[in-house]
Amino acid sequence: MAKLVINSFEEFQQYVGQMLGKSGNVAIPQERINLFADATIDHQWIHCDVERAKQESPFGQTIAHGYLTLSLLPVLWDQIIEVNNLERMMNYGMDKLKFAQPVLSGQSVYMTAQLEELQNLRGAIKTTVKIAIFVAETDKKALEGLATFVYYFKK
Repeated sequence: MAKLVINSFEEFQQYVGQMLGKSGNVAIPQERINLFADATIDHQWIHCDVERAKQESPFGQTIAHGYLTLSLLPVLWDQIIEVNNLERMMNYGMDKLKFAQPVLSGQSVYMTAQLEELQNLRGAIKTTVKIAIFVAETDKKALEGLATFVYYFKK
């Protein structure tokens, strides 16, 4: 599916209630998991200790941090949509975030996005997008939630 291009509030309005698209795959190798652990100071063995995870983890290997999977939202979102004519854009928040299944080290993820709601806030556009990130190798949902973005179009 081609990247959706939006140039105005009016163009956004056409997509309320619709699927916006699907991203490509992003790999989550052990190196990325280790870098995330370093950045967040979360070195729990189930994420970082490959040998221990082989022996003790119910998954037989290390898994990505749930928040690492979530942190890929901006790069995955950018593969789905391009919003032009902006002064700026802000991540506003997440609601109803649920982690459904772990992502194993070495797997890849992709995201789908559906525009749930659009509000015109006098100069800003508040979007609520239902996102789901899937494990590419199994097509099972790793997480889902409602992402809120605020866009400020140029006047």
